Amino acid sequence: MTAPRRLRRSRSGVFAAALALAAGVLTATAATAPPAAALTAPVGFTADNLTTYQTNGIVWALAEANGVVYAGGTFTGVRPAGTPAGSSTTPAVNFAAFNAATGAPTGCSLSFTRSSGTATVRAFALSPDRSTLYAGGYFNAVNGTSANGLVAINTANCTLRSGFAPSFGATVRALDVAADGTVYAGGDFQTVGGQARHFFGAVTATGAVTAWNPDADDPGRTLKVTPDGRNVLIGGDFFTVGGADSHALAVTDSASGALTRAYTGNFIPSTAVIKDIVTDTASDGWYVAGEGAGGASFDGRLAMALGTFDQRWRDTCQGATQALRVYQGVLYAGSHVHDCSTMGGFPNQVRKHLTAQSVDNPAMLGWLPDTNDGIGEPVGPRALTVASRDGRDFLWVGGEFTTVNGVAQQSLTRFANTPDTGAPSVPAASASAPRTGEVKVSWRSSLDLDDSRLTYRVYRDGGSTPVYTTQGSSLFFSRPQLTFTDTDVVAGRTYSYRITASDGTNTSALSAAVSVTAATSARPYPERVLADGADLYWRYDEAGGAFAADASAGDDGGVYMNTPTYRAAPSAVAGSTALSLNGTDEYVYSDRLHHYTSPTPYSIETWFRTNTTSGGRIVGFGNNIGTDQGHTSSISDKLLYMTDDGRLAFGVQVGSTSSRPTLTTSDSYNDNVWHHAVATQGPSGMRLYVDGVAVGSNTTAGNRSYNGYWRVGGDAMTTGWPNRPTSTYFAGQVDETAIYPSALTAAQVAAHHDLADAPPGPGDTTTTVTLAPDDDAYVNSVAANTNYNDNQLASRGTTAYLSYLRFTVPAAPAGQVLKSARLAFRTSSDSTAGSTDSHTVVPVTGTWTESAVTYNTRPSLSSTVLGTITGATSVSTDYSVGLNASALGGALGSVYSLAVASNGTDSLRIWSSEVSTAAYRPQLVLTFGAE
Repeated sequence: MTAPRRLRRSRSGVFAAALALAAGVLTATAATAPPAAALTAPVGFTADNLTTYQTNGIVWALAEANGVVYAGGTFTGVRPAGTPAGSSTTPAVNFAAFNAATGAPTGCSLSFTRSSGTATVRAFALSPDRSTLYAGGYFNAVNGTSANGLVAINTANCTLRSGFAPSFGATVRALDVAADGTVYAGGDFQTVGGQARHFFGAVTATGAVTAWNPDADDPGRTLKVTPDGRNVLIGGDFFTVGGADSHALAVTDSASGALTRAYTGNFIPSTAVIKDIVTDTASDGWYVAGEGAGGASFDGRLAMALGTFDQRWRDTCQGATQALRVYQGVLYAGSHVHDCSTMGGFPNQVRKHLTAQSVDNPAMLGWLPDTNDGIGEPVGPRALTVASRDGRDFLWVGGEFTTVNGVAQQSLTRFANTPDTGAPSVPAASASAPRTGEVKVSWRSSLDLDDSRLTYRVYRDGGSTPVYTTQGSSLFFSRPQLTFTDTDVVAGRTYSYRITASDGTNTSALSAAVSVTAATSARPYPERVLADGADLYWRYDEAGGAFAADASAGDDGGVYMNTPTYRAAPSAVAGSTALSLNGTDEYVYSDRLHHYTSPTPYSIETWFRTNTTSGGRIVGFGNNIGTDQGHTSSISDKLLYMTDDGRLAFGVQVGSTSSRPTLTTSDSYNDNVWHHAVATQGPSGMRLYVDGVAVGSNTTAGNRSYNGYWRVGGDAMTTGWPNRPTSTYFAGQVDETAIYPSALTAAQVAAHHDLADAPPGPGDTTTTVTLAPDDDAYVNSVAANTNYNDNQLASRGTTAYLSYLRFTVPAAPAGQVLKSARLAFRTSSDSTAGSTDSHTVVPVTGTWTESAVTYNTRPSLSSTVLGTITGATSVSTDYSVGLNASALGGALGSVYSLAVASNGTDSLRIWSSEVSTAAYRPQLVLTFGAE
């Protein structure tokens, strides 16, 4: 049971300002948070895709009637979920019907064909009584019966309704039915029943052409009759309606087609078209889907008022919205959204295809199942519909995708309102001891595709009861750091932590354990960084993974990209480790979007070491987080970078101009030695410091105002930067990176540099020694001749248990004496481990050996009581008992044994030094100070 001794030096003085930063940090005594719900309101569907038949081509249209979902498109067959293309296919020519609750075909079979060209079904609409399904597209026969672009289907028996035979001159792309049975259509046609109807027209329930004639100049893509029946909302490619300007969107009179409301003046940019319109009486709104070309176009959603036809809000994300549906106050969208930076959301990144937002607010909600782009253009989803059957509601999705949530599934999928079966991702955690008397546990919030608000539970040292519970919200592009500050720690003792995330129904697996030793002394460098107000402080002490913990109160965690080399040594600051970057694609970015408004002051601080001759960005601010082409920053400033010849440069961009004031050192620093760099900008201008000394300044107080992310290790750099390095990624090591919301003074910078390896100050030095037992065992009077040398110790009066622990106690350091002592231990997981009785710690005066001691050979004990254990009533819990330092003083420099005994009847069981988890083992903690 021999274990090494660990010595730590400590400072009794702690910066008051650093401690003040801890105010407001959640601690173990914080109130338990309420449980999370399975779905985060107002989301109404889970993100768990259900087993659903597939098609072998694109689904363009969906509709639901009486628990049956109809799919129309360009396909020739359907097959079961999980079946690869080309096998187990049942013929279904451009039309299929499915049970909404099972996802299986119903047997309704209609074949939409053409004598020449490729037939397709592009639009559905239902009569008000849901007895008739209208299907439009590009076809001239259904089950061999002549039909020209629009048919009526009896939903009761899946037959064509006789006598309804309108003739459309080209593809029908949009349909809706009014309360009086009028069928409105939009598409590529210019005639209906032989009459001129440019891109929009209507027929009665019997198929006769009506007077409705918006007379657009380009194709119609979508339309919707307003709930009051007085108007028809139309969308498409057009620029004029009835000869008047109204690009892509218009409100028309439902009888004549005359303009009720035009949208001019670039309301819809000329490069955009409208793909879908839905109405929702509950929110008194109608909602519009845009598809545009270019960053200045319109790709998102509009929320419009039914009463006034005015805009309520506009979603400016980019990503070609194709389909919309409203369900219980939430607008669900099919698109390939990839850039929401203009909305204060994520920058240009990989595409997301299914999203949700409140009808009252364009902000993205926590519902993010996903498809791929698929075949065709490709853009992913093309159609949405909501269905109800067997007491459940379903959101059906059709399109040209070939995967759903990463699994092969072609063109059809569906989601239900219950049950939620998807667990959140496992939290990524980190633990540190930035100050004496506390351990800080930080983690990156988890991701759950239908639950943005999750409950987190922190477990310590393998315990089954959480020591802390809290809630936090996250989205795929915003996963904030959460923090628990554990103040119930013993200096010098090692603690481990694991975390789970729960949506109230499903709970993630425990995170990987993270361990840290509670500080035995003040840590001058990090405490000064915190005291001076850093609101981002990455120390790079993680052993791996993607999460870079922020040691500051800002909780501004980072994300490690492309697996840099962790825990590099030697580090710049004692007691920490560094991060090695390859200079090609490894970097760290802040997991939080920041907005800087010029001329807000700031400071950048980092340590670096390199011998590169290709330069690189060390720290900078940019408007993107990725590495790939198109996903790096198109805007960057506040850059600290190295030139090819090893000089250090600090530059900003002034507004959106080409001006980039830059300070560049005359000396080179690519000498493979650690250097301290600080760049500040404030009202008096820019300053650059290296190794605690100012090396350049100017009077530039302004920079560029924009949303962005801090990045360490690399990003794009335009050729406009002075002495632009060959590589924009940094090859070398970084350590102790901090960002401040102020311009550090020269004195602060010098102090930071000097504290990097500073010894404790005079007069406040203590030495803490943490000892593990050389030997330990216990005896049991019931089995008086049995030796108990296992992973537990025990104490009780009747029937008697006694425990023995032996330590090699060092002599006091020169000029110091023993100031305090304590025995730290953890109760075992045995259900009877806790004790309501008192247990005394006394010296052992007799001899004993770990492998042979029994109750009958037990050693004699001293009558001196060194300490009394009280209140150790819980299992799997850490406790400590203070010991009489004066009485222990005579044992310094010797091998010394202690016993734990009791006169009571309630046993105490604690882990011994045989237990496999080191943090559970007993420890004797001695603190020495000046005489």
